[in-house]
Amino acid sequence: MSDLTLLRPWWLAVLPLLIVLALWTWRRGSEAGGWRQVLPAPMLGAMRTLGHLRADTGRAGFACLAAAGLLALGLAGPAVPRTDAPVLAGSGAILIAIDMSPSVATSPALADAQAAAAQILRAANGRAVGLILYAGEAFDVAAPTADPATLETQIAVLGPDTVPGKGSRPAAALALARQMLSGVDDADLVLISDGGGFGADAAAEADRLAGDGARLSLLTLSGTAGPALRPDRFQKLSAVGVTAPARAPEPVLSRISSAASLSRDGVLRALRFHDLGPLFALLTMVPVLALFRRPA
Repeated sequence: MSDLTLLRPWWLAVLPLLIVLALWTWRRGSEAGGWRQVLPAPMLGAMRTLGHLRADTGRAGFACLAAAGLLALGLAGPAVPRTDAPVLAGSGAILIAIDMSPSVATSPALADAQAAAAQILRAANGRAVGLILYAGEAFDVAAPTADPATLETQIAVLGPDTVPGKGSRPAAALALARQMLSGVDDADLVLISDGGGFGADAAAEADRLAGDGARLSLLTLSGTAGPALRPDRFQKLSAVGVTAPARAPEPVLSRISSAASLSRDGVLRALRFHDLGPLFALLTMVPVLALFRRPA
């Protein structure tokens, strides 16, 4: 059951409404027609004796609510993975932007950045991956390629002298990423940084990138010998979807993985799961058929 997923979970919002209706029906009592409010007690007893009113008159309402609940569960799309699902490569592109300012390039944080970038390459699993390095300026090292293994060597040899110039301008990297991802439908940018240089210009570029449909994720760096990373450094980047330490990048890796990319395509998701919704739809017949039961 751990592999059970919901293809259309928003249909579960119907269930609280049905619960409220069930409680309201129960509080009204079995006299669904409200005869207690309009008939005197002797006449009400006489109608029960003659069989015109039964103690179970409320069952029809509960049966309808049960059928509606089962139908809502079916529409939510409970599904299990298919064992014969085709293996599909991810779509779109991923850009890795690594902060190579002196505060990173000359500190132990560089090794964390390299390790995180290598994990991103493995998580891509078929998606095209490109590389940006930035300090005072941003540099297009590699356009997104379907063979990200070619980037492994470039990432492995990064050092203090790889990027010329001083300073840290993440806004330049974000602007370059927006240019490189222009026209890409399924795009992710992973920014690996210690937070230097983040200001209003970087926030504006991040908003433009998100406005173009790209998803922005952030891996934070802090040198083992340096001061602790201040969390408020990244507060200006409201467009960031997921933030995680570079030493524990699993949340970001899950977001950019090919499985996550495929899950955003409804047609491809249908190829990967057995939808159990029709089974729940058939189960609605049980309470519905109970409505046709003739009283004894």
